[in-house]
Amino acid sequence: MQEVLTLDFHHFILPSISITIFAFMSTEEKNELKKSSYTEAMRYIDNAKEALQKAKREGKYYTDAKYVRTASGVAYSGMFLALDTLMRIKNIQLPVKSRKSIEWYRDQLRKMDWKLLNEVNTVYSLLHLAGYYEGLTNADVINKGIDSAVTVIKKIKPLMN
Repeated sequence: MQEVLTLDFHHFILPSISITIFAFMSTEEKNELKKSSYTEAMRYIDNAKEALQKAKREGKYYTDAKYVRTASGVAYSGMFLALDTLMRIKNIQLPVKSRKSIEWYRDQLRKMDWKLLNEVNTVYSLLHLAGYYEGLTNADVINKGIDSAVTVIKKIKPLMN
């Protein structure tokens, strides 16, 4: 017997028959997962906002790129925490490798919700690329990215009730 390392399903190989058994979560398990993941994702957003306070805003720009990069990365991660929860609740197998690409999420969201996909793309562009990698300090851009991350989390929330 061989077991595939995934969170949501197991694969058993018999002598000449291959059977996939999906381990669906109970409603109680889903509700607990939803509650804890949503709370944790919003905690990431709160932490990102705290980092932006340390970045100190002067006019249209934050003055400390280090804290802007930190805030961007934390908010981006919080969004993915919520997206992973959504995938698990919808019984979509998460990739086994620890780092999932943005393309994997885009492929899944194309099948589910185009509006959610657009928000995820906004977060990717503004927080991951501009804020985290490029060190952009424009406050309007970074705040729009964080607002979009919150929108993604809130769009998932009704599915999590």
